[in-house]
Amino acid sequence: MATAAKKSVTTGTTKPAETSASAGPHMRFHHSQALRDKADAVLAALENTPADTRHGAAVAELVAELTQAGMDYYFLKALRRAQVGMLAEQSARLAMAGAVKLVSTVSRKYLVGMNQTQLLQVAAHMRDLSR
Repeated sequence: MATAAKKSVTTGTTKPAETSASAGPHMRFHHSQALRDKADAVLAALENTPADTRHGAAVAELVAELTQAGMDYYFLKALRRAQVGMLAEQSARLAMAGAVKLVSTVSRKYLVGMNQTQLLQVAAHMRDLSR
């Protein structure tokens, strides 16, 4: 199947077109209903009142929580299932906490500085991921 392409106005080169999160193979993770409800509330607030300057911080907090949930689902849950032992699991949990903190710090820097149009694009991407 051919991939759609877009021609760049500035360079005249062709690059693959952006596709929705549902296109192609993917892996998603399960998380709590409470986190889903929070995500829906944060994204709805952003979509309903995009000019509110507090949305960047709220989206950054949500991204941090989703990152933690994803790390737990993809990595730590697998370790528990493999029964690697309590010490190995605790070491991995500590390493994952450090990784999540780093990713959260970097993503917060960018998300808090985004304008409303950019945040709405992030929200649209997050909505695509949750479908």
